[in-house]
Amino acid sequence: MQILEQSIVFEPLPGHASPTWAARVDAQALRAFCAAVHAAERRLVALWGSDERDRDAQLGFALHAAFDLAEGLVCLTLPLSTENPEFPDLSLPFPAAERMQRAVRDTIGARPDAGDQRPWLRHANWPADYYPLRRDTPEVNGSRYAASNEDYAFVRVEGDGVHEIAVGPIHAGIIEPGHFRFSAMGESVLRLEERLGWTHKGIERRFVGMALAEGAKLAGRVSGDTTVAYAWAYSQAAEAISGAMPPPRALWLRALLLERERIANHLGDLGYLGNDVALSFGLMQFMRLREDWIRLNAQVFGHRLLMDRIVPGGVAVDLDAAGAQALLAQGRTIRHEVRKLKAIYDEHAGLQDRFLTTGRVTAQLAKRLGVIGLVGRASAQWWDLRCDHPCAPYDQLAPRISTERNGDVAARVLVRFAEIAEALRLIETIISEMPAGNIRSEVRSSADRRGYGWIEGWRGDVLVALETGHDGKIRRGHCHDPSWQNWPALEHAAIDNIVPDFPLINKSFNLSYSGQDL
Repeated sequence: MQILEQSIVFEPLPGHASPTWAARVDAQALRAFCAAVHAAERRLVALWGSDERDRDAQLGFALHAAFDLAEGLVCLTLPLSTENPEFPDLSLPFPAAERMQRAVRDTIGARPDAGDQRPWLRHANWPADYYPLRRDTPEVNGSRYAASNEDYAFVRVEGDGVHEIAVGPIHAGIIEPGHFRFSAMGESVLRLEERLGWTHKGIERRFVGMALAEGAKLAGRVSGDTTVAYAWAYSQAAEAISGAMPPPRALWLRALLLERERIANHLGDLGYLGNDVALSFGLMQFMRLREDWIRLNAQVFGHRLLMDRIVPGGVAVDLDAAGAQALLAQGRTIRHEVRKLKAIYDEHAGLQDRFLTTGRVTAQLAKRLGVIGLVGRASAQWWDLRCDHPCAPYDQLAPRISTERNGDVAARVLVRFAEIAEALRLIETIISEMPAGNIRSEVRSSADRRGYGWIEGWRGDVLVALETGHDGKIRRGHCHDPSWQNWPALEHAAIDNIVPDFPLINKSFNLSYSGQDL
C-alpha cells in the first residue's frame, strides 16, 4: 500500500468481503495520512466518534475515520483524552468531513481544533449537557425537550436587493424535514445553506446492547429506500465479526435484491423529475412501472421494499423457478418501456430546456467536494464499489459503470437511465448463473471484535461499522449514508439558478434526510 505511512502499523482484518485494514494513530499521523490520501486522489468514506471510557478511563473518547484506497478500506482510530477531547480538523483536504465533525461534537462532545464550530444535529431543545452517545448519558425525560426557538447562525449575504427565502423544515409534501435558506437577488440564487438534523431517531444509541442477529432489522430502517444496501452492509460487518461465511447462493440473491432496489428508486426519480417540469405524463408512466416492479417484489420475496430479506449469514427468502421466470419477464417489459420513455424525454423540448445546464456541478467541483454515487458519476467521478472493490458476486458479474460529464440535471437523468439498463442486464445474468445450495449460515456472537460492511447502494456507497463488547453484544454501531458527501454539493448546484428550479435540482440529487441523521 504505497500511500500508507510507514510509521503506522496496519492490521489486516480477516473475514471481510473487501480488503480491510485498521490502525491506531496519533493526531500527527492522522494529518499526514489524510494529506497522503488527498494527494493520491483517494477519498474519505466516513467519520464518527465513540466513548471509550468504559474500557479505559485514561483513553476517554475516540475518533474513527474510514478511507477508500486503491487497495481497499482503511479505518483509523485516534484516541482522545477525557479532559480535552480535541481532534484535527480534516475538512481542508476533505470538505465533506466538516458536517461529520460537527455531528461528532454534538453526539459525544469531542471537537475539531478548527473549522465550523456550529451545531449540526444539536437543536435548541437539547439540554446543554446532553451528548446522546456518551455512555454515562441517562435516558432523557421528554419534559427536558421543551420546545424553544433557535437563532441558528446562518451565513448572511448582504447587499441592495438581496432577500432571504426560508423553506422548511416542514414541507408541503410527504418528504422528510429539512430547512433550506436561500439568499436571492430577484429569482436568482446567490447562496443556499442547509440546516438538517430534524429527523434524529436515536438509531446509533439503539444499536448498543443488541445482539448481532438483531441489528440488521434496525440497519435496514436507517433510510427506507436503501434498506437492501444497509442490511447487506450490516450483515457483512456482522459476518466479519462472527467469522460466518454466507453460502454462494445467498450472495447472488443479495445482488439480485440490491439491483431491484436500484431500479425501483431510479424509476421513481425519473417520474418525479418529469413531474417537476410539468410533464405529468412522465410521472404517471414511471410510477406505473415502479408500482408493477415493487408489487412483484412482494409476490416473489414477500415485501414491496425488500425489508428484512437480507440477514446476517445470508438471506431470509429463496427464489424458485416460477419467481425467476416472473422476474425475467418483467425485466424484458421494463427494458422495452423504459427505452420508449427515454426517447420521449430526449425529444421533449420543454423538458430538455429545463434539464440542460440546470443545477450544474462541474467535474472539478465534484472532485474537490468528494461527491460520490450517481450524482458524482454524472459529474465524471468514477466511484462505484461494484467496480472498484467488488465483493462476491460482483467480482464475477463485471458491472459496467455509467458516467456523464456535464454534471447538470440532464446528466443525472442520463445516469439513471443507463443504470436501469445495466441493472436489468445484471439481473438477467444473476438469475441465469445463480448457484444452487443453502441460503443461510449461522452467525454467532463474538466478544471484543469489530467489523465493517461496505456496499454500493443506489445513491452511493453505504458503510456500516460494528464493534462488540465483552458480552458479545453490539457496543458501537455506526451507519454512514452517501448523502453526507453530497448534501454540500447541492448548495453549490443551486447557485446562479432560479428559485423555482430548486425542487428540480433537489430531486435530481434525491438525497436522504434521515440517512445522515441517526
